[in-house]
Amino acid sequence: MADRSDFLLRMYEQMFKDIAQAYTVVWQSAATVFASFAAIALAEKGVLPIDIAVSVVLLVLAWFRLNVIECAYWYNRNLCIIANIEKQFLLVSDLKDIQYYFGSHRPDNKTISHLRNQDFLAYGLGILIIGYHLFVQVLPGAVSPASVFDPIRILPYIVALVCVMYLRARQEKRDKAYEEFVTNSPGVNVDTTGVSYGVGHGH
Repeated sequence: MADRSDFLLRMYEQMFKDIAQAYTVVWQSAATVFASFAAIALAEKGVLPIDIAVSVVLLVLAWFRLNVIECAYWYNRNLCIIANIEKQFLLVSDLKDIQYYFGSHRPDNKTISHLRNQDFLAYGLGILIIGYHLFVQVLPGAVSPASVFDPIRILPYIVALVCVMYLRARQEKRDKAYEEFVTNSPGVNVDTTGVSYGVGHGH
């Protein structure tokens, strides 16, 4: 019994370490996102075509968003494991005496507010860079004959569309993975009568 308790406590500590490590990856990704805008500077100097530069930035933003999706899933999954371990040690009275989160898992794979802030950055920069390309590269030539249209102008929009489709598919996959985890590993049943789960619990 002592060995089991020691194992669970070590696992408990590791789950928190994994969450912290995932946050570090997201912040490192954010630094890479800003560094990617160097491609725009190269485009301004004529070293790189602006259409390619914008496409590169969009790809990096999508990669950043993928890291947020993965981090959100790992956070929610690890939180479930942590709650299941807490159920092995805490009492029903601890729902009110200590914290009520361990009594019930989050209802879905909802991204926590901290990571939603990262999403705001990714989507905001994406809209900004697409708008920049639209006004600098597309609209000025809108009145020109079709014969002078350069097909590479549409590359950033193709990249954006593919990225959005892939991100949506990845999000759906992670949502299903979380639902599967909660279904298969609900943990010990805890009587949560009298406990109100609302926005503080991810509802």
